[in-house]
Amino acid sequence: MRVIRHLPVTAGVLILGLGALHAQGQAPRVPTVTVLRAPAVELPGEADSNSPVVWERVDGVPTLHVFTSVAGQPWRASGPRLQTLSDAVPVEFSLRPDHGVWMEAIIPDVDGTWYGYYHNEIPAEAACGDPGRVVPRIGAARSVDFGATWEDLGVILEAPAWTNTCDSQNQYFLGGVGDFSAVLDANARDVHFFYSQYVGREWGQGVAVARMAWADRDEPAGKMSLWTRGVWMPARAVRGEHNDDATWLYPVASPVYPVAQSWHLDGPSVDAFWGPSVHWNTHLQQYVMLLNRAKDMQWTQEGIYVAFSPTLDDPTQWTTPRKILDGGGWYPQVIGIEPGIGTDRLAGAVARLFIHGRSEHVIQFTR
Repeated sequence: MRVIRHLPVTAGVLILGLGALHAQGQAPRVPTVTVLRAPAVELPGEADSNSPVVWERVDGVPTLHVFTSVAGQPWRASGPRLQTLSDAVPVEFSLRPDHGVWMEAIIPDVDGTWYGYYHNEIPAEAACGDPGRVVPRIGAARSVDFGATWEDLGVILEAPAWTNTCDSQNQYFLGGVGDFSAVLDANARDVHFFYSQYVGREWGQGVAVARMAWADRDEPAGKMSLWTRGVWMPARAVRGEHNDDATWLYPVASPVYPVAQSWHLDGPSVDAFWGPSVHWNTHLQQYVMLLNRAKDMQWTQEGIYVAFSPTLDDPTQWTTPRKILDGGGWYPQVIGIEPGIGTDRLAGAVARLFIHGRSEHVIQFTR
């Protein structure tokens, strides 16, 4: 996103009781979420995307690394805990992807290699003759020095060109995919990407899911499968005229949370979830997703929502999103507070709730 919008946050204590589900008899209870005011904590560096967090030992000392991104440049800050991080410094790329990088997810490997996944915005000038708006896509990178420098591994997910909509009134996007988070499953088998799908066709707009085998992390191009009509659909290789290197055509995923009102209609209103942030909650023994909800073409925030799932493999298990805050800012995410392990991908019963890189609340999860 190009513009940071600060909207009012509901004051005081806000409790969301999701209650029990009833089918035939008593079904498992959906967790309760409590949001409480707390002393403010702000991440170093301006945040205009999800902000990945990684613990790693540096010279034998457990060190927290936090990444923020703005204007296509990721920044890194480090320290012993969230409240005592260093000033943010820009990260470098051996060969920087064109048109900017917003680092939205980082997954460390057991050997100390880090794999980063970024949002990248291509100007819509070639596709639509519009240099002022963009078509986002998702790429991958690798670091062996705790995220100070990165090697680009290329684009791993983009929407088909035919899904762009050049006559959209959307302030930022004319199609594409981005604004995402990535989570490695408990068996280190697959990385699941929860992303925003902005394609022109309304049936494809919303929050979607893709996955990639963790074994393919070093050569990720074309390895993504998308949840489409109830199955995981792989990318299709498209060979050039002279059978040169393949390009990849990705299907349009079936959204887990489809829009209620399109991103691209002529009217001023929108009703769409976007910008998912997912973590495993050790207290609930479930995955938790925080979501933005936009209400117009300027991406004004209607509220912040939460949903739950016991598994990553079956996207149909995600619960109906329920509101936890009115208004709020973009990019809500949880950061766990457990020393040495709490991150944006792992948290416990109590965590910090960050919005646009600033936390004014703790969030409590109750079974």
